[in-house]
Amino acid sequence: MRIVVSGTHAIGKSTLIGDFAAAHREYEVLPDPFELIDAAADEPDASTYLAQLRIAADRLLDLSPGDDVIAERGPLDFLAYLVALDDLGRIDLDADVLSRATALTEEAMTHVDLLVLLPITANDGIRAPEDEDPGFRQAMNDALSDLVDDAELLGSARVAEITGQPPQRLHRLRVEIGQGDRSERSSKTLACPMCGDRLSFEILDDEKFLVAWSCVICGLVRTTEPA
Repeated sequence: MRIVVSGTHAIGKSTLIGDFAAAHREYEVLPDPFELIDAAADEPDASTYLAQLRIAADRLLDLSPGDDVIAERGPLDFLAYLVALDDLGRIDLDADVLSRATALTEEAMTHVDLLVLLPITANDGIRAPEDEDPGFRQAMNDALSDLVDDAELLGSARVAEITGQPPQRLHRLRVEIGQGDRSERSSKTLACPMCGDRLSFEILDDEKFLVAWSCVICGLVRTTEPA
């Protein structure tokens, strides 16, 4: 399966990929394209993100169906960074540049089976420091979320939005590739309303059928009993 893990900076992509790779050594890991560019400006600009978009796209275009690969970031990430820079007024994004970057992203995404999206949430346990540029971090997160809603950009790639702490994220990813508890795939109605993680239940009173619902992150969420 060809997997891309996407999300803004300081969101836990490397941690999830490292945990996954340790459990699935048959998968090749494609590193963050930032590690592959010759040089990076002190303040990354449009050219920096365009270079990374090209690297991310080219390596996906080289893949074939049946390859077992997990990539840290795809071209969609860098398209989101360009949009975020423009939204914040830090660059004046040329329409032709955006059009060509979008077309390349769309082509590359036809070589992706599963897009894993790690969004910023209140319960992800991640507190990014000030030097991570929180405003830009949030703007990229929002831009990426909007781009993921574009069916033409995604092609046939399946999207899995994964939240929670590292163990929950790993479990959810393993479920998505068919290596975890498959019952979780149909548990949307049993998702925590606060963080989106899986709810578990405990029967408190057999006679009254009183049930407590909780999740690993938020703790007790609600109790239910027959009317």
